[in-house]
Amino acid sequence: MAEDQAPGEGLARPDRTLGEIGLWQFAPYLMNRIMGRYNANLQTTLKTQNLTTAKMRTLAVLAVVPGLTINELSVYAVTEQSTMSRTLEAMEKAGLIHRRARDTDARVREITLTDAGRAEFDAVWPLMYARYEDMFAGIDEAERTAFIGTLQKILKNVRLHEI
Repeated sequence: MAEDQAPGEGLARPDRTLGEIGLWQFAPYLMNRIMGRYNANLQTTLKTQNLTTAKMRTLAVLAVVPGLTINELSVYAVTEQSTMSRTLEAMEKAGLIHRRARDTDARVREITLTDAGRAEFDAVWPLMYARYEDMFAGIDEAERTAFIGTLQKILKNVRLHEI
């Protein structure tokens, strides 16, 4: 890249149309398509566990990062806050999560899994992992590592432009 060239400049002309780029070369389309298929493939399995995608994501995130607020959890689980609120109410009624005041600020409520919530996640994780492995069939470890690294860079770039 030339010193006077801005990052990303020259990679895509702003006047290029989606037709010129093509759907199969347009990363946002591919990412949405992949996740749509992943979620659809997982949905059948989730129904047998009486879980929605939002509940599954909530269980997964809280299994790794306990003690999040609803706002934080909405971001991690990629779910609208209103959907997250309804999801958490249902999960609390089912005994899967617990909300408690944060030690450092009683106004802030932290969400954690209960033992039942952990058991629910432990039951669904093998199914989630199997679908995850299906996505990477035929892709060697080096390609997978490079791909994950690229996704992390993209996520960082996207977060730089958050409002």
